[in-house]
Amino acid sequence: MDFEIREKRTAQGPVKLSREREAYSRLMKQGLSNREACEIVGISVRTGRKWLYGRKAHGKQRALPPLGAVEAPSAPSRYLSEADRIHIADRLREKASVREIARELGRSPSTVSREIRRNRSHVRGSLWAYRPHAAQRRANERRPRPKPGKIGQNPELRDFIQAHLSRRWSPEQISHVLRKLFPDRPDMQVVHETIYQALYNSGRGELHRELTRTLRTGRIRRRSHRDAKRRRPRAVRDMVLITERPQEAAERAVPGHWEGDLIIGKDHKTAIGTLVERSSRYLVLVHLPLGYTAGHTRDGLIRAVTTMPPQLRRSITWDQGSEMASHRAFTAATNVPVYFCNPASPWQRGTNENTNGLLRQYFPKGTDLSRHSREDLDTVAQALNSRPRKTLGWETPAERLSKLLATTRQ
Repeated sequence: MDFEIREKRTAQGPVKLSREREAYSRLMKQGLSNREACEIVGISVRTGRKWLYGRKAHGKQRALPPLGAVEAPSAPSRYLSEADRIHIADRLREKASVREIARELGRSPSTVSREIRRNRSHVRGSLWAYRPHAAQRRANERRPRPKPGKIGQNPELRDFIQAHLSRRWSPEQISHVLRKLFPDRPDMQVVHETIYQALYNSGRGELHRELTRTLRTGRIRRRSHRDAKRRRPRAVRDMVLITERPQEAAERAVPGHWEGDLIIGKDHKTAIGTLVERSSRYLVLVHLPLGYTAGHTRDGLIRAVTTMPPQLRRSITWDQGSEMASHRAFTAATNVPVYFCNPASPWQRGTNENTNGLLRQYFPKGTDLSRHSREDLDTVAQALNSRPRKTLGWETPAERLSKLLATTRQ
């Protein structure tokens, strides 16, 4: 290298380690990683990051802007260019490895390996060679869009898929049976995503559009799960998130903080409400004989909470289900605040989730829960509250709750 690593690393004013920084800049422009460049120059990885991204002012230290000459390698184009293919061919003749070529181009090794495998040319006998201009020509021929779909080009495949869709088979089931029935015919094999695209993309004309109604969702178009503008508004308004819940609830030191949820019955038509006290794991089951709409859930919770002693009415933590849309009316009637978990975060109600799993021994999935009376629910709750629990040091929830209430009164 044409720079000198100084043995004495003392402050050197505005030109501190200037030659090392210049060498670091050149190495980064060549596509090396920060760690590789730092090892060659002889500086710490932390110093390299500071040179690369700059540093904010801190105390007496001045702000250090990113070095103009030290920029992260620009992101390569999505597609390999003809110059890239010429570079690959030259380096292959020099017996360079695929990883070396990929590092020089700023690409993934799999990208270079796939390019060589797909676009190599047959030269003599059984010999193959990578020719850049022929490879560029093949890539240009494959690039134009739209491309004819595999299903539309094969009437036998199209008829097979449409016949099984009419029998209400799912695309994934059709894909698996195709591989089973035609193991030696790649032209008769497609992945299930190809079938979905042929159904939802009417412009292709590969499958009859009305067959979308045979899918289990019955949708005629895909619903976006990521587009924030198209997300349906949540049914629960004016929520107070779990981050606002008192710290004493998280510490489980004071009784009276509950976690709630529903266990759902057959065809999502019936439900039972569950309330679990966080400190003692004491269970209360809420009878919902008329359904679990927001109004029915609100009334059932009011009946359950108003029978509790005042020291057990501190808070309830629930998920963002629509059954709690009337949480403000519940709070007004009971003076018990409701806190809501973050979306798709069941671990924030871990005690309740665990208890619901225990309840499935008594209320199996797929059964009609409306046939259970109030007395049945009380019997099951008593059975769980009198069962020793490992997390309580083999005390029962009823015993632990009694001790906590006695301590609270004192």
